[in-house]
Amino acid sequence: MASFSELVGSLDEQNRAPLYQQLKHALRDAIEDNRLAAEEALPPERELAEEFGISRITVRKALDALVGEGMLTRRQGAGTFVAARGETRVEKSFSKLSSFSEDMISRGRRPESVWLSRSSGTVTPEEALTLGLSPGTRVYRFNRIRYADGEPMALEYSTVAGFCLPSEAAVGESLYEALEQHSVRPVRALQRLRAILFTGERAKLLGIDDGAPGLLIERRSFLKDGRPVEVTKSYYRGDAYDFVAELNTSAS
Repeated sequence: MASFSELVGSLDEQNRAPLYQQLKHALRDAIEDNRLAAEEALPPERELAEEFGISRITVRKALDALVGEGMLTRRQGAGTFVAARGETRVEKSFSKLSSFSEDMISRGRRPESVWLSRSSGTVTPEEALTLGLSPGTRVYRFNRIRYADGEPMALEYSTVAGFCLPSEAAVGESLYEALEQHSVRPVRALQRLRAILFTGERAKLLGIDDGAPGLLIERRSFLKDGRPVEVTKSYYRGDAYDFVAELNTSAS
């Protein structure tokens, strides 16, 4: 029986690419070529490290990247498995500030949006408090349905401070791409997550049953100088998303 490294291909020490990237690409190619079947279990990290002659940290980094892309899944107490074909769930890092479009592209999926509204106006009292703006200040509002590979995934309602963009028309597929083009992409954010039930119009917009479970993420994003620039409420389908965060102990 062929060894696992023979199945997916060995790593090349002469290759200038980092070893974790080489392993990630080898595993991805093996999955895409069906050399690794859907639901197939991978060897434990310790065995992979020994077989490829690399550290467990390097193995973990490669596997983490593929889990983030949705190509591998981890099951508590069971190990790491090749994701089922056609699996629609997305694992979203709760500790990384990235846009919906970036998340989908990194997983090999095609992001799209359907605009519900795109407008400008003066700040509301609630927006003024959240964004630290004076009454009468201009803001831009972007409300849309977010899709991945044609499947509705989330509803997104964003308000952006007026100084960030020349007009509401400046935003195309990605809000963060537009902000980056105008040198006001946020560098940090505060997020709050809570469970919800989709009812009425929101359930209808996502094509799910009334009363279906979901997740509401409220995010406030900041520039490097501390100014808040964006506040967004995103309603994610509970059957399509898993949110994960890496936790570490800190030395006292």
